[in-house]
Amino acid sequence: MSSTTLTPAAPRATARTTTAAGLFIVLLAQLMLVLDSAVMNVGLPHIATDLHFGPASLSWVLNGYALAFGGLLLLGGRLGDVFGRLSVFWIGLAVFTLFSLLGGLATEPWMLVTARALQGVGAAIAAPSVLALITTSAPNEAARIRGLALFTAVSSGGAALGMLLGGVLTDLLNWRWTLFINVPIGIAVLLTVRRYVVDTPRRPGRFDVIGAVTSTGAAATLVWTLIKAPEHGWLSAPTILGLVLAVALAVALVATEARHSHPLLRLGLLRSRTRVATLLTMAALYGGMLATFFLMVQYFEEDLGYGPLQTGFAFLPIPLSVFTMSRITPRLVARFRQPPIIVAGTAGVLAAFLFLGRIDASTSYWTGVFPALLVLGISMGGSFMPITSLALQGVEPEHAGSASGLLQTMQQLGGAVGLAVVASVFASHAQPGDFLAGAHAGFAAAAIIAALALASAASLLARPRPVTSFAG
Repeated sequence: MSSTTLTPAAPRATARTTTAAGLFIVLLAQLMLVLDSAVMNVGLPHIATDLHFGPASLSWVLNGYALAFGGLLLLGGRLGDVFGRLSVFWIGLAVFTLFSLLGGLATEPWMLVTARALQGVGAAIAAPSVLALITTSAPNEAARIRGLALFTAVSSGGAALGMLLGGVLTDLLNWRWTLFINVPIGIAVLLTVRRYVVDTPRRPGRFDVIGAVTSTGAAATLVWTLIKAPEHGWLSAPTILGLVLAVALAVALVATEARHSHPLLRLGLLRSRTRVATLLTMAALYGGMLATFFLMVQYFEEDLGYGPLQTGFAFLPIPLSVFTMSRITPRLVARFRQPPIIVAGTAGVLAAFLFLGRIDASTSYWTGVFPALLVLGISMGGSFMPITSLALQGVEPEHAGSASGLLQTMQQLGGAVGLAVVASVFASHAQPGDFLAGAHAGFAAAAIIAALALASAASLLARPRPVTSFAG
């Protein structure tokens, strides 16, 4: 199914131009959705002052978005499969854009947190359709690989780019522009996307209401529990109860999906050991990455004395190297296939975390931090695209939305797990006036997470056969 509007007599050059325009538009939207996971980080102190947030409630400016985004991705993917991916993408992006405006206008803490949560709802509805449109509309495998490379560059580099953009906007204007900037971009995408991208057909069938409730409940409960675990304690009653409830909802989801004629989560996607390994690798890598951002923001601002703008620019090696690798990785995949590249990328991420764990009071940015961030960006840029490609390989077009939602759900859950674990380890080892005491323990935890990713990636080398086609 083509994703571009072509007349029967359209010349070849026009077809290429239209395809490039459609890809650019949906990737621009994806960049917006990813940026909002990180763009407000460096502006949090200004937000706390302007809206009089308390220390406990301020974290929900970030967590409200993460909770809704991570909890509703599976539902968003299935909605695109059933009701047409472009239609669902358009609705999700419209919701995201509207609440970006309202969040920027917030005058009370509850208004901003609510707007951020509803931004997350819109992002969860739109995001799976972006990846599904890219994978199903490519005219051939080479175009599909190039599209995936650009998608993963935007998705993996966007979080670091969000730090830079957040610092620039907060310093030069104010924190509200980290939300306002979404509005003109969102409107431009909404007005042009239907001109260049054709909707996929609707697929009639009974909608899986129980699956929607249990999957959303399981994901949201798990994300909520992990976000709150550092505050409550990992062995506290609320944390244990939350984890038990999340597992119970997940079991109910599996039992429901095994019997439903049109399931929200197609269990056949998990029959491939290769796909499961790639999903676990993605979750661990993304978790380690977000945890590192959490630590590095504090290091730049507390130990090196950077302001928001300088902190944003300090992250620049990551997006620059990620976007550079997006041009190189497709050729590497064509020559070496995905597993060796994934292993090399995860090994590089682990090395970067180990290097960052050695910073001390005498470390300078250029000698002790810049090389590690550069390796981290190159490694992420090299590994995320083949992971995505391998996870979606063999998926029938009609199930691409469900598969995309599953991949991005694992990414968001991995981010929540990694951030919660590292934040908890950091807090338990923190000493007043000595950020590095807790940071060294936090980087060690991030390195362990990366080692788990490397172990999962290495298992792909033992099973080099292609992922079998999935049709049901």
